[in-house]
Amino acid sequence: MRAVRFKEYGGPQVLENVEIDKPVPKGHEVLIEIHAVGVNYADTARREGRYVVPTPLPFVPGAEVAGTVVETGEKASHIKPGTRVVTLIESGGYAEYALADGRLIIPLEDHLDFQQAAALPLQGLSAYHILKTMGRMQEGETVLVHAAGGGVGTIAVQLARLFGAGKVIATASSEDKLELARQLGADVAVNYTEEDWEKQVLEATDGKGVDVALEMAGGEVFHKTMKCLAVFGRLVIYGVASGEPSKFYPSNLMGKNQSVIGFFLPQIMRRPDLLKPSLQELFTYLSQGSLKLTIGDVFPLQEAAQVHDLLQSRKTKGKLLLKP
Repeated sequence: MRAVRFKEYGGPQVLENVEIDKPVPKGHEVLIEIHAVGVNYADTARREGRYVVPTPLPFVPGAEVAGTVVETGEKASHIKPGTRVVTLIESGGYAEYALADGRLIIPLEDHLDFQQAAALPLQGLSAYHILKTMGRMQEGETVLVHAAGGGVGTIAVQLARLFGAGKVIATASSEDKLELARQLGADVAVNYTEEDWEKQVLEATDGKGVDVALEMAGGEVFHKTMKCLAVFGRLVIYGVASGEPSKFYPSNLMGKNQSVIGFFLPQIMRRPDLLKPSLQELFTYLSQGSLKLTIGDVFPLQEAAQVHDLLQSRKTKGKLLLKP
């Protein structure tokens, strides 16, 4: 089968198009013929060797896949070949076929296409659990969503609304991304390339600050976000896109009973009791039309290197997908 992998860490150029053996499902595994796979910052972190956990070489990236079951392991024989599914996997999505845990797949309703399905799991689950599980968001609270024009951000703005946020403040780097955030439900939109963006956030909360903040840049953005946090506020870190370290003194949290919380989706993936119900809830929102996905573009699998370059340029909006 065709696949995209890397044998060394580095820039997009280390991604190579190769022919490798098609995997064989065992036990609870199913083999999925992939029709769409999501592209994420985690894939670029894997490629650069700076992911949260070690990345073994050679490595085929790709965590969120949608496609058709073509073969099953002996403990997954109840799943019929031909079933349209979506799921999350640890690796292997940049390929024509991939193995998945049959206990974690979600059957797709007929009206949902594969591209919609592949655009939701990783970033949808991240937004969901950052807000609900880690951020412990309550109705009426104020939520700050950074990078609101991106994959997690566009979904987080909508979920914050669905979960009953009193006010949603979105930040982004350009006017078209800010306008997208407004259309998705943001009450206030702030350009974080402006020097005093944190003052604008505080003004929007009458100086009280935000209750929950989603932060994935690190460095200066982290420190300015801390200034925006309310009493009992929770800042959830789910990335360090800038690559900048953040000096942090835990004692600074004491005065306002604040929390800084880390989020890593694979830990949710290891908890079926957390993963499957939340993924089903997300697809219910999608089916009902209360959650809209912003798909930026769809590219052939062999153009994965160019897609990584585009993603890291920060010039894209919404979700980027590959199609084998």
